[in-house]
Amino acid sequence: MRIAVDAMGGDNAPKAVIDGVMQAVKDFQDLEITLIGDREKIAAHLTEHGRITVKHAEEVIEATDEPVRAVRRKKNSSMVLMAAEVAEGRADACISAGNTGALMTAGLFIVGRIEGIERPALAPTLPTVSGEGFLLLDVGANVDAKPEHLVQYAIMGSVYGEQVLGVKNPRIGLLNVGTEDKKGNELAKQTFQKLKETNLNFIGNVEARDMLDGVADVIVTDGFTGNVALKTVEGAALSIFKMLRSTLTSSFTAKLAASALKPKLKEMKTKMDYSEYGGAGLFGLKAPVIKAHGSSDGRAVYHAIRQAREMVSQNVAAFIEEKIQQKADE
Repeated sequence: MRIAVDAMGGDNAPKAVIDGVMQAVKDFQDLEITLIGDREKIAAHLTEHGRITVKHAEEVIEATDEPVRAVRRKKNSSMVLMAAEVAEGRADACISAGNTGALMTAGLFIVGRIEGIERPALAPTLPTVSGEGFLLLDVGANVDAKPEHLVQYAIMGSVYGEQVLGVKNPRIGLLNVGTEDKKGNELAKQTFQKLKETNLNFIGNVEARDMLDGVADVIVTDGFTGNVALKTVEGAALSIFKMLRSTLTSSFTAKLAASALKPKLKEMKTKMDYSEYGGAGLFGLKAPVIKAHGSSDGRAVYHAIRQAREMVSQNVAAFIEEKIQQKADE
């Protein structure tokens, strides 16, 4: 299995990316990875060369670059060359922690969209109290959406839930302002009706406050709402850990309590850590394209590689294409 990785993407590149890659090839014997980026900068951190190939890239798409313009003009950037590895058949999937908009553009125009998919969706797996996690899509690939797009998101999410998360007949929820059938704006109301007509395991409307309790295995919404929900969850989690740290270091007694609770606090942090779940998949493309978090460390990159490997081994893109075709034939 061959995976192309943008070595220059993300706040901690290239070291964090390379650390994750080296750990992945140690743990997964079927992996071959192509690292794409500045050869000299990569060489400074790459100490393990087994099944790792380096491809030089002269340019880097920066976080501040305008996505479409950057992809068009920086033909020799690490991200564009990474996507080309997939498009030209030299890699089965690709991963970047770089500019999200540019990665979506490269995925759409270089890797290509599955026939029948109207809009790709960006879909991270978020933590739940139980530790199982749930898939949220879309979180920003498309700010505006039609009911038909959300139905396709549900189909793609259901495939991923079964094939990668290992959930039989995943529960699909529609993010809304209430759980009653008639709640929401026109988009939500029309999507609700269309989802009821599918053979998916649609459980109805769900509220944002219930997401982390595992109310559904897959939650669908438009990209604007999904991105706000995602950022709210991330911000709340960071704030809670900051408050805990402040409280548990506020006095000698608190520090003693913190010492006793340290194993359990570490366990909770791991359960709620985005890096344990991989990156956000750009669903609806011909091959897996994974967006790792911009602040990814080596562990987060490792899990993004694990996620891409599972998507390839489970033929997720092919299953999505099959399900979308079945829906079109109905």
